[in-house]
Amino acid sequence: MIFGVFVPQGWKMELASIEDPEQKWATSVEVAVLAEELGYDSVWVYDHMHNVPVPAHEAVFECWTMMAALSQRTSRVRLGQMVGCALYRNPAMLAKITSTIDVISGGRLDWGIGAGWYEHEYAAYGFGDEFWLGRADDWTGEGEPEGRLPSARDRIRMLEETVEITKLLWSEPDAHYDGRFYRLRGAQCDPKPLQRPHPPIWIGGGGEQLTLRVVARHADRSNFGGKPHEWSHKADVLRRHCDAVGRDVDEITMTWSPEIHVRATEAEIVDGGSRSFWGEPFESWREGNLVGTPEQVCEKIAAYRDLGCGGIVGWCSDLPDTETLELFAAEVLPEFR
Repeated sequence: MIFGVFVPQGWKMELASIEDPEQKWATSVEVAVLAEELGYDSVWVYDHMHNVPVPAHEAVFECWTMMAALSQRTSRVRLGQMVGCALYRNPAMLAKITSTIDVISGGRLDWGIGAGWYEHEYAAYGFGDEFWLGRADDWTGEGEPEGRLPSARDRIRMLEETVEITKLLWSEPDAHYDGRFYRLRGAQCDPKPLQRPHPPIWIGGGGEQLTLRVVARHADRSNFGGKPHEWSHKADVLRRHCDAVGRDVDEITMTWSPEIHVRATEAEIVDGGSRSFWGEPFESWREGNLVGTPEQVCEKIAAYRDLGCGGIVGWCSDLPDTETLELFAAEVLPEFR
């Protein structure tokens, strides 16, 4: 199985206890380097600018800037985004960014991409203005259209066009494309990524009728969440979509991104209570994530593996502390290697 972990970035307020911005960044680097030393396959960041559960004026380091910097401070571990937002960057520019990251990292990019959902962030950065430019006739709501997230159907179409454009630029000398939302007129992207035929494409999201269809057509990895029965249902839907497009589902590694909280004893887990930044009650939070002793966590991972899960990309809920990161590496990873 693939095992990746997120590094501290600030999105979930995990760096709020550190006052100095430079020290916040130093902590991010230290955890990434430690994860590599501990044997994780990959380190990951989110593609967000505003904190959750609400924007809080707390530091959030930008996704691709972090990728570039971490590529120079690590040497083996792969570098991923869970997941990039297709609405936040021009697809051709995104192809250029990802190609550059793959080259400067020595071929270690795992490209994560999704359709986006964080409307406050989207509106605040003015992304909606660009989408609705020239499309006023499409607006059916009250007031001005700017800042409103496109419909789920439009966002998924933008996601698919982004993947198609990026793959073109990764492979073609001069890329031409004429889509619903994006156009290319002989765009060039050099150097190309080092990985062949291209870096692994991770598509995030579990939308059954839209997102997972795009996964079936384009993804090398699929990431969706949920408790075991929910995850298993999504996996079955993806298998049906693969059958519909004539693709072997085994070509796609299905993964899960839970929160992780590991302690040596059950008493420590219970006494610690819920560490959900969304305020989820303890029992529900524990059921839907990897929370427990190393033995309990191994048992749950094995259950997901038996459902078809090929990888875990986890968020350690005690960051910037590294107790979970280290205990998971010492007592869980060896059971699946």
